[in-house]
Amino acid sequence: MIDVLVVDDDPVVRFGLVMMLRGAPDIRVVAEAGNGTEVLPLVDRHAPDVVLMDIRMPVMDGLAATEALRARPRSPQVIVLTTFDADSHVLRALRAGAAGFLLKDTPPDEIVTAVRQVACGRPVLSPDVTRRLIARVAESDKDRRRDAARARLALLGEREREIAVEVGRGSANAEIAAALYVSVPTVKTHVSAILTKLGLNNRVQIALLAHDAGLLDDPG
Repeated sequence: MIDVLVVDDDPVVRFGLVMMLRGAPDIRVVAEAGNGTEVLPLVDRHAPDVVLMDIRMPVMDGLAATEALRARPRSPQVIVLTTFDADSHVLRALRAGAAGFLLKDTPPDEIVTAVRQVACGRPVLSPDVTRRLIARVAESDKDRRRDAARARLALLGEREREIAVEVGRGSANAEIAAALYVSVPTVKTHVSAILTKLGLNNRVQIALLAHDAGLLDDPG
């Protein structure tokens, strides 16, 4: 069973999400929360695998709650919920370690599929969505972010750096393997090594770091 915590300040939305998830045989809603302050205590009590987290909430919003949650060891995967597919706040959630985001009007079967995906450690952002979000990164403080990102990526070997660039371009493992003339298991091994070396949670964070470093436009 996949245990889920549903967090949304709108009781009607929360009820709809809970009812929808309870229709899946392999998903169990273990708790509900109306604002971010309730998240950490409920996670401690119920140990969910996945948290569906609304962004805009009173008292403590979903961004702050996601950052607090993902800063802890062995935290659950987080899917942020938003009404805007280009909401700039989504980037902050992804940088904090959220596994992806969903629009609140996403069809029920896709939400269920997304929960299953992140429970298995797979982000719920398609390459196209990843590219759109990265394209909206604010230009302010660009130089500082570029220097910091390049310093982190300097920890990688040459092949790992090449793979990080391909991940940033939205390439799947099979596409990376074909482009670099290596096997898919080799790509997976390198991606795991990148995540470990850089202290990242998922491929989305690799993509954001490659973008910040300017590697997607300037491979050198």
